[in-house]
Amino acid sequence: MEDTKSQYQNIISKSRKIFIDKNSDYGSSWRVLRIISLVDQINIKAQRIRNLQNNISNKIDEDQTAEFYGIINYSIMGLIQFDKGIVDEPDLQADEIMELYDKNVKKTFELMLDKNHDYGEAWREMEVISLTDLIIQKIFRMKSILKNDGKTEVSEGIDANFQDILNYAVFAQILLKE
Repeated sequence: MEDTKSQYQNIISKSRKIFIDKNSDYGSSWRVLRIISLVDQINIKAQRIRNLQNNISNKIDEDQTAEFYGIINYSIMGLIQFDKGIVDEPDLQADEIMELYDKNVKKTFELMLDKNHDYGEAWREMEVISLTDLIIQKIFRMKSILKNDGKTEVSEGIDANFQDILNYAVFAQILLKE
């Protein structure tokens, strides 16, 4: 479990750096995105990863790793939007954004630790393509929940699905590095 903690933090550190750099370029322009738009952005990334995994030729010089980092950051944006709501124009300063980023990563990291305890790090025996498929499945679940006005009978909500997607993307990054 100690390896997982440090590997997770290393992946998040790189994701955070990418997020900071993009925030420097674009500010909080993503704050205008509705939840479904963020789900669709994650879907685009996941479908591209699936195409790369299926050896469909690509014309863009980015591999799975770049796309998984995108999924991590879009998931965190989704968690922030879920908590703060959508706005009509960018409204957050860099320091506030990064505070929210870190808060959501911490909460998701703690969830991962709890699940890893209960499941015994079963994800380490999985294939990256299976993690990709699980991300895509979560996307379809989220779309279904959103069509039901965010209501569920017995299932986890949108925020839990963003957290699972974030964790699956981190796991995929760890497995790709091993």
